[in-house]
Amino acid sequence: MLKNTFLNLLATYSNDNSLNTLLWQEIEKNHSDKKRHYHTLEHLKNLLFQLTPIKEKISHWNTVLFTLFYHDIIYSSLKSNNEEKSAELATKRMKQLSVPKEIIENCYSQILATKSHKIAKDSDTNYFTDADLSILGQDWEVYTQYYKNVRKEYAIYPNLVYNSGRKKALQHFLTMENIFKTEYFYQKFEETTRKNIQREIELL
Repeated sequence: MLKNTFLNLLATYSNDNSLNTLLWQEIEKNHSDKKRHYHTLEHLKNLLFQLTPIKEKISHWNTVLFTLFYHDIIYSSLKSNNEEKSAELATKRMKQLSVPKEIIENCYSQILATKSHKIAKDSDTNYFTDADLSILGQDWEVYTQYYKNVRKEYAIYPNLVYNSGRKKALQHFLTMENIFKTEYFYQKFEETTRKNIQREIELL
């Protein structure tokens, strides 16, 4: 489903099947890197699963799809510029596909928005960043696997360093009036998300 969605998206702009296939292979390879445990193809599948039911609420579906596939294409737990690098690569690839400038620019902005998850003027961006956080509102078993996978991605850091940074990030979420910016995702995940985060903090 993930591959077909990507290739169908590209087919809207490019009839070069060999190029389209190469770009899918790049997505697949990067997200299958052995250092990745959470930022994987499974994360992309979950995003697609969360966003597809509200497709009619999204103004520019193709833009959101490009954002979905490229927002984590560059990822290193040692770097703080993953979003910028991912946005740059997304721009390069979309230009190869002759994607309209407006879509490229909006995709670039949406990818950068995943760095802070702050509320945006653009509702599509808010739907995407909310979907990106939806893992936080899953049942405890799924959430537990999520935070364990995140820990694996930061395995280079000792517990003393990791736990302190993780706790600070989690507590930041709890200080927010609303973690989720859209009514749809707020109703669906806000309450469980807060409980999960508090529970993880207590385990750190």
